[in-house]
Amino acid sequence: MWVIFKISPGGTLTTLHTFEGADGADPYAGLVQGTNGEFYGTTVFGGGANCTDGCGTIFVISPGGALTTLYNFEGAEDGANPYAGIVQAINGDFYGATFAGGANGGGTVFKITPGGTLTTLYNFCLQSGCPDGSGPYAGLVQATNGDFYGTTEYGGASNVGTVFEITPSGGPTTLYSFCSESGCADGADPLAVLIQDTNGSFYGTTYNGGPPECAGGCGTVFSLSAGLGPFVKTLPTFGKVGAAVDILGTNLTGATSVTFNGTAAVFAVNSSGTAISTAVPVGATSGAVQVVTPGGTLSSNVLFRVLP
Repeated sequence: MWVIFKISPGGTLTTLHTFEGADGADPYAGLVQGTNGEFYGTTVFGGGANCTDGCGTIFVISPGGALTTLYNFEGAEDGANPYAGIVQAINGDFYGATFAGGANGGGTVFKITPGGTLTTLYNFCLQSGCPDGSGPYAGLVQATNGDFYGTTEYGGASNVGTVFEITPSGGPTTLYSFCSESGCADGADPLAVLIQDTNGSFYGTTYNGGPPECAGGCGTVFSLSAGLGPFVKTLPTFGKVGAAVDILGTNLTGATSVTFNGTAAVFAVNSSGTAISTAVPVGATSGAVQVVTPGGTLSSNVLFRVLP
């Protein structure tokens, strides 16, 4: 049985939806809340009738539990088996990847509008002999330059995965092929989504590979620089006037200004220079949060939404 649930801070659990197969099956990934307040997710199987056992779905569910299937994957036509969730981009559309299917059988990268119109941005080829990678198991992350970054489990120079970059309109670039070091000391088979640190670099893990003393490979933790600059990140990314906000960053000591879309805020920097405590100022409107430091002006990677 596959369900979507909510749980209160006190531990009261409510089942919002039980999947029956036609509406999807095996929702491996977590949900993402869209800017409209509803939740979006994927199922690995179930859905359309043109795939044996179904090729998976994309769905939206309201906080009250009303579920709508936005899209049924059909396999060779548009991809199959999205193990990862989707991410909402700054343009309002959602982006994700399927592990299999597509024109070449090695999975796809796609975008889908909140209304359910899906566009395939790229078709990966099938495992060996695929320099751009094959089988994207993990989801995508939108970086500060607006492009998306992800990993494939297979393909690349040694058929054990890649890190890639793709623009919002398509056109991927392979940034790294794993197993480039003797014995795959740099890792193999990345399965988890990348994280962009406030220093601009990406961090991730591999399922296999690593030091030779671990028989069979125990995996690695890696960082990858793509030449992107530092930024700040707000927690949370929305709030009413007066709400407390933490701003995370690198080398924030000596900051002289914090603004919410141009409106100045009172703030305090912590002793390590990695975080700022502030609150949404009166008169603030939705937009970028900026911090002026001795090293330059840092902008938030996500626009801050000021709630009414």
